[in-house]
Formats: sequence, structure tokens, C-alpha cells
Amino acid sequence: MIPASTFAGKNIAVFGLGGSGIATAQALIAGSATVLAWDDNPESVARAGEEGVETRDLRAANWKDFDALVLAPGVPLTHPRPHWSVELARAAGVEIIGDIELFARERRARAPDAPFVAVTGTNGKSTTTALIAHVLKAAGRDVQMGGNIGRAVMTLEPPTAGRHYVVECSSYQIDLAPTLDPSAGVLLNLSPDHLDRHGTMEDYAAIKERLAAGSGTAIVGMDDAHCRTIAARLEQAGRKVTRISVTQTLEEGFFAREAVLLRAEGGRTERLFTLEGIGSLRGRHNAQNALAALAACLSCGLAVEEIRSGFESFPGLAHRMEQVGRLKHVLFVNDSKATNADAAGRALSSFPRIYWIAGGLPKESGIGSLRPFFGRIAKAYLVGEAAPAFAATLGEATDYEISGTIDAAVEHAARDAAGDPAGEVVVLLSPACASFDQFRNFEVRGEAFRNAVLSLSGVETLGETRE
Repeated sequence: MIPASTFAGKNIAVFGLGGSGIATAQALIAGSATVLAWDDNPESVARAGEEGVETRDLRAANWKDFDALVLAPGVPLTHPRPHWSVELARAAGVEIIGDIELFARERRARAPDAPFVAVTGTNGKSTTTALIAHVLKAAGRDVQMGGNIGRAVMTLEPPTAGRHYVVECSSYQIDLAPTLDPSAGVLLNLSPDHLDRHGTMEDYAAIKERLAAGSGTAIVGMDDAHCRTIAARLEQAGRKVTRISVTQTLEEGFFAREAVLLRAEGGRTERLFTLEGIGSLRGRHNAQNALAALAACLSCGLAVEEIRSGFESFPGLAHRMEQVGRLKHVLFVNDSKATNADAAGRALSSFPRIYWIAGGLPKESGIGSLRPFFGRIAKAYLVGEAAPAFAATLGEATDYEISGTIDAAVEHAARDAAGDPAGEVVVLLSPACASFDQFRNFEVRGEAFRNAVLSLSGVETLGETRE
């Protein structure tokens, strides 16, 4: 745990008592703050009380007594409307922050030179975060990884000189971290997502930009218009910007040609190494993740050879292009984390012939943007509430069936793929949808896919990575 000592002697309201919320309250208490916490879920309130956190309905509190409201990232700050705790805090002039802000303040107070890499973007941030942490650890560094991936940030070990922090930051967390100041900040990409919580794409992009703007070195992807605009604006403001791209040849920065990673600097272009043969980093989207990790690790003082070696031993993450099993020439890939069309497109672009399992709780954007990849799809197996709409979009472009469930889709896709005469074919779960119509979250959906695959007769297990 990181005791929140910068809040010693202060009165803090905490709202949102999930796992990270309770951990945050305990960190504040350990730092000698007085904490009063609440949640709209009575079970969460009871659990917090059992964990030693004082609870009381904050609607009855005197908000003039509080120095800050620490809000869980899942609680609406602005849209579709501010949560009642936010309205009460604003009315009393109380600062509203989150756990990432607590961490940033503790690092500045305890060990401001401790390397801190923060990662955000619409897609790829979990893989990039895990890859950076893995490479640093493989190179012998003292590494702590958390935030929006794995452990709540305040449950990490306290900042000390030489300890490296790699923290994934969602837009919700950045919105609650006004003084976020990583030594290196990664902004991978931007596409429409979470607009129900941010209102407009412009608002969403502006929040993501804050992470890069506060960074010692901003590592920014050049493969979408929003990020290109942000990079130019940061540079004009005098910030140090490192550009990365998988679609452009850069004059300065890091870029990829297929699986080869290159560095452009001072008018020269240098070939660094290739991702060829690294299954966990297959596909253009993973080349972008790798470029970001390369730039971040170089900023932490690693040598190119150390980074290459770390990439080669990276096992990947569960539910993100996870190679689950193989049955003769059929590879089964779990990409359950692809909860929108843009993420699914990254997976579809990675394989030439695909038996695609898609569907779930649909998002407004649908799958129309995936038309360029329909030619790679041998057949689609549609599940969940999105099945009829996806079928209408697929139309006559590719064969499909409405399978209904993951189990049925895996069974039918495995049967059809087994009879495909092509060299290697892939049964790919990349839903382009949220999971909430049939599953509690994307992890449970991915486990259902994995279990269905591993129940097939004769399948070879390729590993079960876990976060």
C-alpha cells in the first residue's frame, strides 16, 4: 500500500466502494487522513465497514467540512449527469479527485525522480502497459504495474528512487487527476468510445490529451487525426513529443514497416529489430503497442537489445489476441477485450482467413466500419443482442449464421474451419460489442470461449495467460 501522507490531517469524502475505492480509503487512512465513505450499493458499504472504513450516507454530511472528494472512476463526473456526490462537492467548493491523482501527489512528495510511465488510448493500452512493465522487469528493473489494469494504484509499493511505475489510465481516471505528471506519457490512439460518459468526441479527446500534456516526454500515435492534432499542439506549447506510427514513414520518431521497427532521428533511419515470430505481438495494432513500449522503455534508459529480448519473452494478456488452442491447422484466438468495432478491426486485420465470432450488447457505431475486412471472413457466427443488426450489415458480403451463444458458435466454427483447405485458418472471438447482455464482463465472456475451445476433442492448449 502507498499511504496517502500528502492528505495527513485532512477530512476526505470517498464515494464508490468497489475494490479500488476501498483500497483508496485505506490508503488515505494509513496516511493519517480522516475518511468518511459511501456507496449507492449497500453491499459495498457493508464490505467497506468490515475493512475498517468509516461509512455514512454522504447526503447527510456537512460538505463544508471536507477538503476533498475522492471519487471512484466508475461514478459519473459530468455525463449523462453528475452524480449527486459530485453536485454536493461542487456546491461546497470541494476539490474532486481520484486515486491516480493521489498517486501522482505521493510520487512528487516521496520520490519525484522515480520513473513513471502512464499509458492511455482508446485501444491497446492494457497490452502496452503490460508490455512496458514486462520489458522493464526482464531488464532487471524494480517495477510496479497497476491502475486500470490489475492492481489499484494505491495498493502498489510506495515510491522510492529507482522504482519504476507503469500505470494504465482510463479517461475516467485522467478526468480525476488534474496534476498527473508522468515522466513518459503514452497516448496510443483515439476513436469514439465512452461518449455516454464524456458527451462528445472533442471532450473525450481533450481528457486524454491531459495525460500527454503533463508528461516529461509525450509519446503519441500518429495514425488518427485527433492524435496528430494533439501532438502538434503539444509541440507548439514547448512539450517534448515522440511520434510513433504504423501507417506513416516518419522523419522523426519510431515507425513500423510490417513487423520491422525503425527509428528516424536527425535525418537518418535505423532498423532496430523485427516482431516477426513473436505470437503475442502479431498484427499492426500490436506493432503500434510495441512502438509505444519501445519509446517508453528507451526513455527509462534501457538499451535496444534489452527491449528486443523483453519483447521476445512477452506472453501477452488474457482476452487480448490470446492464442488459446490449436486443432490441426485451426488456431483459436480469444480477443474478448475487443468491445468496439475499432478494436475488432485490429484483430480482423491480423489474419488472412477468419471464422469470426461476434456480437453481444451492441454499441451505436455498429460494424459498418469493418467492411474493408469482410473479405477475410470465411464465415461469421453471431451471438447476443447484436446478432440481427450484425447480420443486416454483413448482408451478402460474407456467409454468416446466428449462433446465439458462445458455445454454439465455437462448436460450429470449429467444424467449419476444420474442413477449410486453406493453410492456417483462425477461429476468432472478437465481438465488437460489450458483454453485458450475456456475461458480467469481457473476462467472463473470454473464459466461456476458452472453455468451449478446450472442450473440443483433440485441441492442443497454447497457454492460459492471466492478468
